[in-house]
Amino acid sequence: MYDYEEEYEKYFSNPSISQANPSISGDKIFIVHGHDEGAKQTDARILEQCGSSGGAEETTAETTGDGTYTVGIIQQLEHVALDEATKGFQDTLTEKLGDKVTFDYQNAQNEQANCATIATKFVSNNVDLIMANATTALQASAAATGDIPIVGTSVTDYVTAGVIESNDAPGYNVTGASDLAPVDQQIALLQKVVPNVQKVAIVYCSAEPNSQFQSQLAQAELDKAGIAWEEFTAADSNEVQAVITNAITDCDAVYIPTDNTMANNMEIIKNVTVSAKIPVICGEENMCAAGGLATLSISYYELGCKAGEMAYEILVNGADPATMPIEYVSENVTPKYNAEIAEALGITMPEDMVAIGAEE
Repeated sequence: MYDYEEEYEKYFSNPSISQANPSISGDKIFIVHGHDEGAKQTDARILEQCGSSGGAEETTAETTGDGTYTVGIIQQLEHVALDEATKGFQDTLTEKLGDKVTFDYQNAQNEQANCATIATKFVSNNVDLIMANATTALQASAAATGDIPIVGTSVTDYVTAGVIESNDAPGYNVTGASDLAPVDQQIALLQKVVPNVQKVAIVYCSAEPNSQFQSQLAQAELDKAGIAWEEFTAADSNEVQAVITNAITDCDAVYIPTDNTMANNMEIIKNVTVSAKIPVICGEENMCAAGGLATLSISYYELGCKAGEMAYEILVNGADPATMPIEYVSENVTPKYNAEIAEALGITMPEDMVAIGAEE
């Protein structure tokens, strides 16, 4: 193993080296240690021994020094939930920083290649922080840089997305807010709304790892309840109609987790399921409003606000994403239903549920 301490001592204690390299006798030493926390601690200890404990500096997102910040936003695609998250993020940072923050908003149109191109552009432009809205945008951002802070939103599980070590201690330049809704309560809601359910179709896009994660949670809850289930997955939007049509042939209810592809195709899902009198429980309110029966949903605007607060801590107060736990807003959930769909299906909804739009 390479002995950093021994090599430092040789280097800094040798007069001939310091004379030949006058640049090392300055007041500041810049050190690159990547994600190696052990190396970072060794650096600090050795520099203190060398009398330079006050001279070493680590670069952070606020190295521009003029108190202004440029934030790059990658939104995976346009649909109401992601739009709300972006708005919450921008509103929060604007409220806190005013005209000191500038946003470079880019929509990737649900194309992985576009996400990668946008992320690379942000890195080239040396933005102060990247906000990645949805899983593919987050993965592309993490692949593009290990240095620029990244705050995610509308991502269910960051570990499953493969961008952090743990939700409690990310370990890298990535942190964010999770849109994980209480799946156990969603399945309980399904049983409440469809009390005689025998088999549930779990429908999602196979290209979205966080949807698979939620599917696994739903499967476990359905198993506990003694309810049969079957997975049906679409590779992309082109397969949604065929998949949902197949799903309802042998199931009497459908569960769809928070899934961007399905959210973007709820009109198709609505047309197929309503005509067959099959109720759909959605993982998110805007999906439900577009064609589902019921949901237990978080607020995506609130989720974006949470991400904005985290970004502020990083930009202004020097917080380290590697030590910032993933945040959640799942404590504020309300059971809601789509009154139009309930009427079309002939289902009387429980009195303690709120019709979407009725509270406005």
